[in-house]
Amino acid sequence: MMDKARELSSLYKNALLDDVIPFWDTYSPDEVNGGYYTCLQRDGRVFDTDKFVWLQGRQAWTYSMLYRNVANNESWIQQAKLGVDFLKKFGMDGDGNFYFSLTREGAPLVQPYNIFSDCFAAMAFSQYGLAAGDEESLDLAKRTFSNILSRQENPKGKYNKTYPGTRPLKGFSLPMILSNLCLELEPLLEPDLVEETLAQCKHEVMEVFLDREQLLVYENLYPDGGKSDSFEGRLINPGHGIEAMWFMMDLALRTDDRELIKTAVDVTISLIEYGWDPEFEGIVYFKDVKGYPPQQLEWDQKLWWVHLETLVALAKGYRLTGDKRCAEWFLRIHDYCWKHFADPVYGEWFGYLDRRGNPLLTLKGGKWKGCFHVPRAMYQVWKTLEQVG
Repeated sequence: MMDKARELSSLYKNALLDDVIPFWDTYSPDEVNGGYYTCLQRDGRVFDTDKFVWLQGRQAWTYSMLYRNVANNESWIQQAKLGVDFLKKFGMDGDGNFYFSLTREGAPLVQPYNIFSDCFAAMAFSQYGLAAGDEESLDLAKRTFSNILSRQENPKGKYNKTYPGTRPLKGFSLPMILSNLCLELEPLLEPDLVEETLAQCKHEVMEVFLDREQLLVYENLYPDGGKSDSFEGRLINPGHGIEAMWFMMDLALRTDDRELIKTAVDVTISLIEYGWDPEFEGIVYFKDVKGYPPQQLEWDQKLWWVHLETLVALAKGYRLTGDKRCAEWFLRIHDYCWKHFADPVYGEWFGYLDRRGNPLLTLKGGKWKGCFHVPRAMYQVWKTLEQVG
């Protein structure tokens, strides 16, 4: 792995800058209404014009991040502005909560039930504000973050369809995302708030949702940390847990917490081994911890983001610890990804494979897949492997 690190770093850099970003540059911007089209066919043609707010935020973040960290490319900051201006104008209701989806012109379609719209809007405003020196965006990022913290006990609020009190479960998603979001916004926030939020996130991820004996991360638990013997309570999403582990590695680097780094690596390997499909390779989407049939019919699909986040976690784990397991799994998953997800004809990556590794849908973007996981992972792998050795 160490011998190949420089070669692999160049591969991911070139894929990002010469393939993935040019694909979104070409087909995604809506120059008429602002924002981005994300529902793109294999060849980039738009097949639906609805705009999903968290994908708008993610794409604006991606371009802003590249502008700050790779090069002051004027077209990148303009692309970021296209999304940020659209979100400022149309993304929020009167209380500052972000809708889930909008029409191409910006009219609300789906109510602000999903707090992740707010999370990715805050990331976009923060990164763009820092890139462009835009105080309005920085202020919006701080206000949105404060709003997220105020909603974290009941993220869906009045849009929660679960009957109150019968089976109260808390989800892993929010503390996981908050750990990354807080690091993103750290330059804008009071130090005490950063430390308090990160400590809480670390506790939730590593002490509550992580089962230390199984080395598996649960998706849903009772408020007291107890396990529910139900579809939701038995659910394991290997990719989710693995993504959280590289967030934990980033968090650990702030204080050189070697124990946290080692645990995050061990959990990453455990989740890969747990989710790995020994017959057809790749990591499955969902599993039931007791081996029962999962309620998600897509449980055995192989998803782009799961494998990309795994590559990031393994690259970081190897750089930080030199653990040979990280190197071995990285090369194995790297080979799987470039064989099955990368599109050699039209560029970018497929998102959804069947269990055997064939594309189920040939779209390059949709309601859930946008300009985020592929470019972010390629950037992270490029920069991480550049530091190996």
